[in-house]
Amino acid sequence: MIISKRLGDAEFIMSKDELTYSAVIEDFKNASQIHILTYNISKDQNVLLKALRDCEEDTEICIVSNIPGRWESYFGKTYADKAKRNISLYISNIEDQVLSMYAKGMTTRDISAHLKDVYGVDASAEMISHMTDRILPIAKEWQNRPLERKYAIVFMDAVHFHVREDNRTVKKAVYVAIGVKLNGKREVLGMWVGGNESAKYWLSVLNEIKNRGVEDIMIVSVDGLSGFGDAIHAVFPQAEIQRCIVHQIRYSTKFISYKDLRPFMADLKLVYKADTEDLALTALDDLEEKWGKKYPASIGSWRNNWTQLSTYFKYPSEIRKLIYTTNSIENFNRQLRKVTKSKTIFPTDDALFKMLYLAMMDATKKWTGKAWDWGLTLDQLCIYFGDRIQPEDID
Repeated sequence: MIISKRLGDAEFIMSKDELTYSAVIEDFKNASQIHILTYNISKDQNVLLKALRDCEEDTEICIVSNIPGRWESYFGKTYADKAKRNISLYISNIEDQVLSMYAKGMTTRDISAHLKDVYGVDASAEMISHMTDRILPIAKEWQNRPLERKYAIVFMDAVHFHVREDNRTVKKAVYVAIGVKLNGKREVLGMWVGGNESAKYWLSVLNEIKNRGVEDIMIVSVDGLSGFGDAIHAVFPQAEIQRCIVHQIRYSTKFISYKDLRPFMADLKLVYKADTEDLALTALDDLEEKWGKKYPASIGSWRNNWTQLSTYFKYPSEIRKLIYTTNSIENFNRQLRKVTKSKTIFPTDDALFKMLYLAMMDATKKWTGKAWDWGLTLDQLCIYFGDRIQPEDID
């Protein structure tokens, strides 16, 4: 429960867990306005009810609650008329609305202004921040929930934000993992706020995923971070790694002159669009023969990473379309950036995690269906991975 009292032009925010009559009536003394945002009725709030009725008669009282019964019976129209008190009672799902607006990227000041315009509730930005803080324990519980025993595909990527730390602004990576379960449905495995993106931190993320019940991952789709593959195999040695083809194309074209870009891309397309790995290697040989002397770094990046770049060639088109790029998780990260763009710097890691959790819950509401042609995909996965996928693993 959050209580706001106003003395003249000053506003004071009080977060109350345990209430005593003497403390509350002292807090309310000489207050011109009292605003209460409450989410449930407990035995302690009988104290609050009594104190509100005993405070100064000209005090303006505004109550916003989603539990109408007790408030209506205590501050009904008859009592307000008899005492000539200025009492406003708003019955609404105010908390859900505040969290929904916050999840869509509205700032606490914007939400405060919206509540004032729509409901006439004078809730300050600080009060709104206190309301959204109530989601943190739920978010932490979600982050530590048990996971599935096996995942068909897991996408891993990081998105970066600025956070205040030790009186300075630092850039932090949020490590995101999205899993495709064996029933074809997606879920976010977790979001971890850490330092700069590194394989060492990903190793700790992977260990946490394993500790939360994951025994096996068939395929992991990742970007080109150095050492990422070693970190994955250290925790899930049987997982097959597919390095993102789109990331690799972006990297290799950095070395190409603009006038050569179009013909180079036409030749490169024959490599990653090939039907088999043998045809792809032949196309890569042709690419190196034509462009190798002029752009050795670009061709070398394909040669040096071929083991992880070529994984998708062994699978049929249904699986290829799912794993050849990390676009699936990048689209999710783009939604996170869209929500957080109104806040360039976060005061704490918890403030960042709170907003990302609400944004994630909002974005994943539409994740109700299965991946496209999942029946065919699952059939192929069962053939390729054999005993690693059992009938009891598929719900």
